[in-house]
Amino acid sequence: MERWQGKIAVVTGASAGLGAAISEKLVEEGINVVGFARRKEKIEELAKNIKSKNGAKLHALKVDVTNEEEVVNAFKYISENIGTVSILINNAGIVQLTTLIDGDSNLWKKVLDTNVLGLCIATREAVKIMMKNNIDGHIIHINSLAGHRVPKIPYTNVYSASKYAVTSLAQTLVNELRSKGSKIKVTSLSPGYVETEIAEVNGFLMNAAVRELEAKAPRMYPIDIANAVAYVLSTPPHVEVTELSVQPVGELS
Repeated sequence: MERWQGKIAVVTGASAGLGAAISEKLVEEGINVVGFARRKEKIEELAKNIKSKNGAKLHALKVDVTNEEEVVNAFKYISENIGTVSILINNAGIVQLTTLIDGDSNLWKKVLDTNVLGLCIATREAVKIMMKNNIDGHIIHINSLAGHRVPKIPYTNVYSASKYAVTSLAQTLVNELRSKGSKIKVTSLSPGYVETEIAEVNGFLMNAAVRELEAKAPRMYPIDIANAVAYVLSTPPHVEVTELSVQPVGELS
């Protein structure tokens, strides 16, 4: 991780759960982090309690990844006021309580705008910066095992499809970067079930069937995924982990 010390990483969805754990881990490793989230105050609160290495800092920006203008302006602000982005962790993601059979199309759109288009826009802006400044950076998409197999979980609707898209987008990005002769690395990191607030925040635990599944499911914790991110970043320049799947022992299919 030493080669990243003092560099700048952007983490989307940094206010809680995986994003908060990843941000904290990177700062502890000496990497300056700019956290994007709608709840900027949550990132600022997290920043107060991080044990920094070599003076690394966690900066907070209020950014909704579904708002293209906010994302573009945030990357511009970073370049003009903080420094050059070397790492992007596309962590922001949501799931909504609906179905395909009689679902709410507004909720489908919300998932796709966040999990797919928001990821694409942030990636585009980060890659522009890296290529302009000849940085052999690293893009990590926080994907899901649901991006490789459809889970038998109620109310999955378009979530799994959005994560299958992330799997495809990661490989497409690799192909495009290689066609340009770029050495920017791309990783799709696919966790199984992680205990975070996402189910509760999105109302899933109000449903008895989901609540029963959640109660008995083997689980990982945000720090486990933060450690996986650190592992991927720690690989030498000639090694690219294009796909890393991480799941708890006994993961429910």
